[in-house]
Amino acid sequence: MKKILLSAFLAAALGASEYNYEVSAMGGEASSNNTQELKDHDVYGAEIQFNDFDTALKPELSIYYSNGDYNGRNGDTNIFRTALNGVYEFEKSNTITPFIKVGAGYETMSYHQYDNHNSAFADAGAGVKIALIDQLALKLEVIDMLKFNNFNWDNNLLLMAGLNFAFGEKVQPAVPVVTPVAAPVVQEEPKPKLTPVIAAPAVTCPIDSDKDGVFDPQDKCQNTPSGFKVDGDGCPLTATLNINFATDSNSVDEAGADKISEFAAFMKESPAYQANIIGHTDATGSTAYNQKLSEKRAAIIKDILIKEGVEANRLTTSGKGEMCPVSSNTTPQGRTENRRIEVELSH
Repeated sequence: MKKILLSAFLAAALGASEYNYEVSAMGGEASSNNTQELKDHDVYGAEIQFNDFDTALKPELSIYYSNGDYNGRNGDTNIFRTALNGVYEFEKSNTITPFIKVGAGYETMSYHQYDNHNSAFADAGAGVKIALIDQLALKLEVIDMLKFNNFNWDNNLLLMAGLNFAFGEKVQPAVPVVTPVAAPVVQEEPKPKLTPVIAAPAVTCPIDSDKDGVFDPQDKCQNTPSGFKVDGDGCPLTATLNINFATDSNSVDEAGADKISEFAAFMKESPAYQANIIGHTDATGSTAYNQKLSEKRAAIIKDILIKEGVEANRLTTSGKGEMCPVSSNTTPQGRTENRRIEVELSH
């Protein structure tokens, strides 16, 4: 049995919902409730799961091979089992993805005893996938195969372990380009003219048009968009775009696209600025996977800004993964705040 599990671990590779296909190389042992039928026997096989379907159950094709001995008699038989299942995956928790599956298949034998014939069967199973690295995971599962044989209901219980490999990365949906709307120009009311009968000029309060904390006479960068940190001259230093991403996603929704359009308008009005776009994630998933996801998030923001008319040579990107949280990763609200984009501006 140890040799079977070792060969299963070395044979193939994992999956995640980010990929269209998963292939699993499995090995294990099957046991029957019919004591006059087959002895416990080793099982080898492969499972192919198709994720490119917009359904809760993902199709899975399974093929298993065994060579079993009959109890009390000489001789053995080659057993081939083929099944088509529907797999339902629960929400991923850190690196573990639980799943259940149900389906049907057909079993053939090269040598029959005790009226044990080829027959159809129904099956149901459950298991987990434990992520090792990106695209590779350990897969553990138990499968119960129920068949009608010689006027009796027999079942074979399979305990399986192996490696699961995911490939064919899914294409992210296109982000709609939102045409920026020019902000209305607020004109300052004319100051009242002094007449000879007024002894002293009228006193007016200083105005901060862009609400950045620096009054207009001292503000060297007027019309700074909301949310920017500014220096003593009113010029932006860094910005948090407050773009919320879904877990394990780099897709930008309509609200996020509006914020990107506002930032693009500012960059086009201020050609002296360079922008470094920094992606962040929460702590869900592995550190290596989150680093890659944060880089993807920064890259998609850069692409949208270029489409909005910002020169590509003024934009750089980087990702910091889960290393710089701004809130706790133990609550849904905290994880939402950590899935963000930051922008560093320089002259």
